[in-house]
Amino acid sequence: MTVEQNVLQQHSQKHQQTLLNQLREVTGTTDVQLLQHALQVSNGDLSEAVAFLTEKNGKVAPQDDAAAAYYQTAQGGASERYMSVGSQADTRDDLQRAIALSLEESSRAFRETGITDEEQAISRVLEASIAENKASLKRSHTEVWSDSPNPHDRKRQDNCPVGLKNVGNTCWFSAVIQSLFNLLEFQRLVLHYSPPARVQDLPRNQKEHRNLPFMQELRYLFSLMVGSKRKYVDPSRAVEILKDAFKSSDSQQQDVSEFTHRLLDWLEDAFQMKAEEEREGEKPKNPMVELFYGRFLAVGVLEGKKFENSETFGQYPLQVNGYKDLHECLEAAMIEGEIESLHSENSAKSGQEHWFTELPPVLTFELSRFEFNQALGRPEKIHNKLEFPPVLYMDRYMDRNRETTRIKREEIRRLKEHLTVLQQRLERYLSYGSGPKRFPLADVLQYAMEFASSKPVCTSPVEDIDASTPPGGTAAQLTPSAPEPGTCNAPEAQPRVSVHKPFTQSRLPLDLPMHPAPRHITEDELRVLEGCLKRWRSEVEKDTRELQGSIARIHRTMELMYADKSMMQVPYRLHAVLVHEGQANAGHYWAYIHDPKHSCWMKYNDIAVTLSSWEELVRDSFGGYRNASAYCLMYINDKKPFLIEEEFDKETGQVLSGLDKLPADLKLYVQEDNQLFEKELQEWDALQTRKARQEKTAPGRPAGTEHSDPESPAPQQDLEYMEQPSPTDDGQHLREDTQRAISRAAAEQDEMSPEAVLSTAFKVEYARLLRLAQEDTAPENDRRLQHVLIYFLHNQAPRKVLERTLLMQFADRNLSFDERCRSVMKVARAKLDLISPDEVNMVEYEMWHRDYQSFRDTTVFLMIGLELFQKKSYVEALIYLVYCYQYNKELLFKGPYRGHDEELIGHYRRECLLRLNEHAAAMFESGEDAEVSSGLSVMNELVVPCLPLLLAEETEEKDIAAVEDMRNRWCSYLGQEMEPHLQEKLTDFLPKLLDCSTEVRSFQEPPKLPAYSSLQLCERYARVMASLSRTPADGR
Repeated sequence: MTVEQNVLQQHSQKHQQTLLNQLREVTGTTDVQLLQHALQVSNGDLSEAVAFLTEKNGKVAPQDDAAAAYYQTAQGGASERYMSVGSQADTRDDLQRAIALSLEESSRAFRETGITDEEQAISRVLEASIAENKASLKRSHTEVWSDSPNPHDRKRQDNCPVGLKNVGNTCWFSAVIQSLFNLLEFQRLVLHYSPPARVQDLPRNQKEHRNLPFMQELRYLFSLMVGSKRKYVDPSRAVEILKDAFKSSDSQQQDVSEFTHRLLDWLEDAFQMKAEEEREGEKPKNPMVELFYGRFLAVGVLEGKKFENSETFGQYPLQVNGYKDLHECLEAAMIEGEIESLHSENSAKSGQEHWFTELPPVLTFELSRFEFNQALGRPEKIHNKLEFPPVLYMDRYMDRNRETTRIKREEIRRLKEHLTVLQQRLERYLSYGSGPKRFPLADVLQYAMEFASSKPVCTSPVEDIDASTPPGGTAAQLTPSAPEPGTCNAPEAQPRVSVHKPFTQSRLPLDLPMHPAPRHITEDELRVLEGCLKRWRSEVEKDTRELQGSIARIHRTMELMYADKSMMQVPYRLHAVLVHEGQANAGHYWAYIHDPKHSCWMKYNDIAVTLSSWEELVRDSFGGYRNASAYCLMYINDKKPFLIEEEFDKETGQVLSGLDKLPADLKLYVQEDNQLFEKELQEWDALQTRKARQEKTAPGRPAGTEHSDPESPAPQQDLEYMEQPSPTDDGQHLREDTQRAISRAAAEQDEMSPEAVLSTAFKVEYARLLRLAQEDTAPENDRRLQHVLIYFLHNQAPRKVLERTLLMQFADRNLSFDERCRSVMKVARAKLDLISPDEVNMVEYEMWHRDYQSFRDTTVFLMIGLELFQKKSYVEALIYLVYCYQYNKELLFKGPYRGHDEELIGHYRRECLLRLNEHAAAMFESGEDAEVSSGLSVMNELVVPCLPLLLAEETEEKDIAAVEDMRNRWCSYLGQEMEPHLQEKLTDFLPKLLDCSTEVRSFQEPPKLPAYSSLQLCERYARVMASLSRTPADGR
């Protein structure tokens, strides 16, 4: 076959696949054979094919009356709720006309431009992404989608993989590109790609205008991912090239698998041009085809005639619904129709088998987790659990093992039939009975034996109860008996009966039987009955164990059916898993990629690249947990290590890394970008240095440390919280405590030197504070707020830190005008001056006092946040509680008594988010533009930025559940009818809400805290804590 014939054949196959995809999407039919038959009947006319399938479905549907009735009811309900429509026949005619016009327009566009609807749909996604990116550039740095202003936050750590910035709904782009980039052979091919030398002589059609610039941008992007000093890089230019390649006026979300198809096609076309130039006169080898494309043999029978065709495949599609693991999906995909007809000579049935003749080095499975719900008229996501192995053996699907596999499949089919019979028999033992409630037969026999063995009761269950005075007196109250005329009710005539009080009495009366029992049973009857029941129970238990053992053996036999060495010669190792979280219309994408160098799994979630595990991958990828599941699996041939092997220097034999891996032009490109980033780091550091210098020389702060006598300003600044400016003077109570200690010390002896008074007062004050620290108080009476030393004692601060802190209290310049206090103050300041740096570690000392200041700030955040929460000012309360939780978490990391109750703060932070989410959802439901905008603004500016905080490591299950509740609240709108502009806003918002990244982005600046004296802070904090209506026991 010539090159031209090969190209024409590939073009024909792509066009045929495009027609099949269009028919599948429009009609909802997933049967490939039926779709192909429709195209054959209609000679490739799409409108006739749709009409054929619609009529066929219309004829089949009435066979199921119940289903038809349900469908009509559902349609009727929808019509009454939203709008009035015409008759069903008119609707079907209108639908067919609309479909025909749409398909005709698509077909005409393809003939004129060579661009398919799939490519145009991808263009619409890209245009939306670029628009979102341009909008994001206008946002301030405090908003959620912006870069951190501090370039050190964006600096790459060592050799950590580089992330990709989400430039507006492009998480799907990041997931696919990262998976391909980490295939080192693919990475080398892209990096070393050079455009054809005779570019100007080539026909410049639209595809070539697209491929070459895109390949260049992809090379630039890959080079930055190799050698950049940035934590993540911006792929906007590559996305821009893709967007400019297509022209479209619409915007919608598209299945990312279609993008992967198109991307591989573009890469194939780009490498094809290069291959044809290098191998003139020979059949060119395309590295993209050799890497990603394989061949299979379709063997079958069509209307009694056998056929055998060889076909090429790239991504292999697999249905998920109805299967539990990847092998079951593959088995179902390899067999279509009636398999028995493949081996019979005279059969009119149709069916086919697929057998791989050549597998690609990179084997990609596309998991179909989206299906079109014809009853609802919209696509839905399949959340079923589907397991897949880390190593997949493909031997059973190879054409060379066809006969062996057929024998094994027949054996498995026979075992499954036997297994079904055994499971039905076991079910009869485990669910015994004829009514709606069923029980294990062995338990039924045990209950019967317990009944027969119970103590006989000779009376009826109601005869031994006096109806006039039942236990508790309830019956007497319900049915009072009137006295007969002429009789009197003498109290002594009534017998006294003990009253049973079920809620106050600790046990039942002795004469009340615990269980029902037979009225009459002889010893002989009991002996015979017990013997029979015990024997029957033993027989039943034995039969149950035998059935369970047989079932387990069959399962084990089927598991080991392909475990022999001859069927384990084609191993494929899992390289990447692309995950989608959300619903059919919106969601978030990320990837788990195996790192062979360190034998670990990495999670690539836009800019965040983190170490992961197989357990986390299983949780997020198998499905059935939350709304996340794998939609694409990338396996690589385990016997072709070149796919993931590092490149070696030909001269030294050393592994190439970093910039050494790059060609000269790309090395220069990355070096220039790194220089720009280094310059940004230097400018930031210089700016911070200037700010620090200005703060040191600001008014109100001493410029030097010189002092001549004890009465001059102290060399150490008084701590802010020790003498904080406030209406009541925060230092006043400290001075009063100090003066009392001095007075008590002086009272012990009339004539004491200032040194002796200071020593005694020091001990008195320390003893008082130690006693307060040891008291067991209620949460609202937190002694740590009263004095810094109590906080230090709770957290076992070093003795030198305690002594210096207390000495600072006695060295207060404003202690008193009393001569005795002034003399003590002078002695204290003199002692401070005599303390050498070797005696007290000033770095440690200042660190302890910073922690106490942080503790006070955390307390103020908590106090104000709780006050605002009680006033239902949830927007303001959330900001205070978020910062309170973060500050408190940093304190608790250093010790359990450094901060406040984390569960309490987490509870009210979570409640704020849930109530804001409900309020925003209610505003969205109103449909009013102003309300909708306000609601989405609350979500984007407050709720969404907080979600990574709730999903961070070691988070509570309650926080995860709260996030799921909020996401499910908004995802529930996907199935509802709404105005187009609301649908557009919802589609734009959901990817942000469903973003699973735990990367904490910029949040609003912390509010400025008011100044409180210790007395004010203690009183107000106690008042707030005492007013809390409940404890966060349930957390929700």
